[in-house]
Amino acid sequence: MGLLSFAKNIGKKIFGSDDDDAAEKLQKHIEEDNPGISNLEIQVEDGVATIKGDTQDPSALEKVILMAGNAMGIEEVRADEVTAPAQTATVEYYEVQKGDSLWKIAANAYGDGNRHPDIFEANKEVIQNPDLIFPGQMLRIPKD
Repeated sequence: MGLLSFAKNIGKKIFGSDDDDAAEKLQKHIEEDNPGISNLEIQVEDGVATIKGDTQDPSALEKVILMAGNAMGIEEVRADEVTAPAQTATVEYYEVQKGDSLWKIAANAYGDGNRHPDIFEANKEVIQNPDLIFPGQMLRIPKD
């Protein structure tokens, strides 16, 4: 997965300004809706989250990166030490813009807004409520 940049000053507020507290809370956040990663370890320093762990699903790695990166205070996620198979599906990443909805994103990505549940399913660990997405949030868009 290529490097994705994230907006440090927006996102879900999971932790305060203490880096030690950030790693613990970010790990707890990911484990609550774990997309399929084991032996998860997270370190946070100066807005950079470093993730270690193992997964058999390349989509799980993508979701963990998005879950960490969409947290307020994180501007970069490094996952070089995660053991995962290579992604074989075609996946694009989309940064939510002001005024977007999953329907609008699906209409642009697939040519059919009625496919918005496909985007929600691909990101259900990243967005718990399909009506609550925010500008700057990064989403996975699986392609056919």
